[in-house]
Formats: sequence, structure tokens, C-alpha cells
Amino acid sequence: MPPVTHAFLDWDGPIPFAHRGGASDAPENTMPAFEDAVALGFRHLETDVQVTADGVLVAFHDDDLQRTCGRPGRISQLPWHEVREARVGGVAPIPLLDDLLGAWDDVRINIDCKADAAERALVSTLRRHRALHRVCVGAFSDVRIARLRAALGAELCTALGPRHVALLKFGRLGRPKRLPGLVAQVPVRQGRLTVTDERFVERAHALGIHVHVWTIDDPAEMERLLDLGVDGLMTDRPAVLREVLRRREHWRD
Repeated sequence: MPPVTHAFLDWDGPIPFAHRGGASDAPENTMPAFEDAVALGFRHLETDVQVTADGVLVAFHDDDLQRTCGRPGRISQLPWHEVREARVGGVAPIPLLDDLLGAWDDVRINIDCKADAAERALVSTLRRHRALHRVCVGAFSDVRIARLRAALGAELCTALGPRHVALLKFGRLGRPKRLPGLVAQVPVRQGRLTVTDERFVERAHALGIHVHVWTIDDPAEMERLLDLGVDGLMTDRPAVLREVLRRREHWRD
């Protein structure tokens, strides 16, 4: 494991993340899902943020409501008073990021910023909660990540964007004076390309970059990746990951 340079990454052993709170066990990105994960002992949650038409930051993955709520409507085109009426899986309301940050002082939150329009609200929310020590922010946009780093400063933990992940994968990242992120949060594969393998982990660690892998639900695959030396796993099945880590004596009760 590379050196720990941020409180978010300060953990004894591989970090277990409840991906969207544990999307296989409860409606994804809802307070019931997050509460269940915390009750299991998880202290790292993963979520996404979108912003409504009137600037309200919500913990929600998709651009629109159709898949999870069964109704049409793009988040960015709807005011909060309409979005708040939607129910994920027909049962649970869409939470604000404020709700999640305010629920637990000792829980760390990995945030995937899904839209450029969400940046301003995200910066404001993290400042208001004084939460920079307990969050990590990523995005599928190097430019978006760079803007967030510029706005919030070196105190913010960020993941590598896709361009820097590609450079790392192919050994072309070099040794920059300032790392473009403290962690690579990656899938095992992207299409036909294997991203997470022994060489990728070694390259990342040589630069002081942690490696977190998503979204891993199979216990045998969890074991294989842990044997590779990855620093964290994101799963939709928190109870399964907990048992794997317990067997390896890496679970913190």
C-alpha cells in the first residue's frame, strides 16, 4: 500500500466501499441503503451527485428518473420540489448530499460528480459541511476534476480522471511533480481492455497512488483483487465484502 497522504485514505487494510449504499440490497443512493451499510460497519460510502434545475444537489446516479424511479424527467430540467416527489424503487425518496454529509460525522463519502452543472453546488456543500477531510471526489472528466481541485485546493482528495488513468495504464504518466489525483478508481475491465492487473497496481503504488476497484460483487473476484494488492473495493453487496474481509482478517468491527 502506498503512503497515506489524506485522512480519507487513512484505513487499516483495504478500504471497503458500499457502492451507492449497496445497490443490490436496498434502493440505490437512498438513505435506507446508506443506513444499512453503516449498520453493517461500513465507514466508506460511494455516491453520485446531480443538480436540479434550481441548483439543489442530490445524491443520484442517472441523468433522468426513468430507470430508478419509473417516471420521465431529466434531473437538470426539473426543480427540486418535483424531484423530491420521486421514489427510488417506488419506495425511497432521493436524498440531498446534505442529508448524507449530515447523517454521520465518522463516515467518509466518495462522490462521483456526474455533471459540470453540479460543480458549484458541490463546492458550496463541501465547504458548508467542512467535509474536505472525509470526502474523495471523482468524475468521468479530467477537466471537471481539475476545476474542482482548483476551487477547493490541495485539501481535497480527488481520483484520477480517465485521461490520467489511461496514461497510468500504459506507463506514460511519468513522475509528475504534483499528482493529478491521490487514487485511481477503476473497473477491472473497460470493454476488451483489462485495466486492473498486477502491473497497473505496481505502477500506481510506485507513484504513491492508491487503487480502488469497482464494482465487485463476486467473492472470488474480491479475493483475486485483494491478492493483487488493491487498496479498496466498491461493491453493491456490502455483506458479501464484509465476510471476505473478515476471513482475511481485514475487517474493522
